[in-house]
Amino acid sequence: MAALKGLIRPLGGEVTVHMAAPVEQVWALISDVTRIGEFSPETFEAEWTHGATGPAKGARFRGHVKRNGVGPTYWTPCTVTDCVPNERFEFSVGLDKNPINTWGYRIQPENGGTRVTEYFRLSPALPVRIYWTLLGPLRSRTNERGMRTTLERMRAVVEQQKGAGA
Repeated sequence: MAALKGLIRPLGGEVTVHMAAPVEQVWALISDVTRIGEFSPETFEAEWTHGATGPAKGARFRGHVKRNGVGPTYWTPCTVTDCVPNERFEFSVGLDKNPINTWGYRIQPENGGTRVTEYFRLSPALPVRIYWTLLGPLRSRTNERGMRTTLERMRAVVEQQKGAGA
């Protein structure tokens, strides 16, 4: 069994970046889904739905995605699954009873700034496991590049705001 463990890729990935900005400033940015289009190479807009106006567990929104930055283009329903101000913001993608994956951010104070980790986890459903076995390495690299791009773009914004005294 231990030999198999090394062959099975985890159904997800993560990227961590340090931002020279306070946790509260980073939280305000990562939890505002309406700003994701400024940062993500795939999700170019998002909007709160079903009466939601901001981050809270159970709040719903939809993201407008251009897969791999080139297409196809589609809307995805999302539900906030974990929301602890200044610590965690997480949401599932897909229908409530059958989410395809979960994306999230963990933040914590670090060296006068904030350590930010963006992550994704796929559903353990059999079709997803088959997909991940076949295309997981390629999609994982794409997602990790996209998360790094997103976090680097966010860092540029919060560090510029901090420098401007915001």
